[in-house]
Amino acid sequence: MSPALDERDHIRAAMDRILSGKPQHSNGALTIVALAQEAGVPRNALTQRHLDLKNEFYEHVRQRGSMTDAEARLRATITKLKKTIANKNAELEQLRADVPALVRTVNQLTLENQQLREALEAPRGNVVPFARSPPP
Repeated sequence: MSPALDERDHIRAAMDRILSGKPQHSNGALTIVALAQEAGVPRNALTQRHLDLKNEFYEHVRQRGSMTDAEARLRATITKLKKTIANKNAELEQLRADVPALVRTVNQLTLENQQLREALEAPRGNVVPFARSPPP
């Protein structure tokens, strides 16, 4: 038997074990990595030499209606990112709402500062303190 045919046989046997829920050499995940580990072949054997077996494996997984581990992780990441985006959008909306109030406050403080500067520059009346007489 040629090495390629022997490899294909190992992959098919591993596929059957994983899909039946009885893995012997892997964690039984529905991934190409687990399939390669179960078959005892390098991962690139499935991604480069035996694409038809990889596609067949994924087709069986899809028919079972269960998602792969990678798909589950991606869906969880998408959900997390959607929540983050919603939070950031709410924060941005709040910041945009705060800007007009802050601009009004800056304008008010600028006006008050200008009035105080003008008051400091205005001439003051001459105040002459009376000398205290010594106590008798």
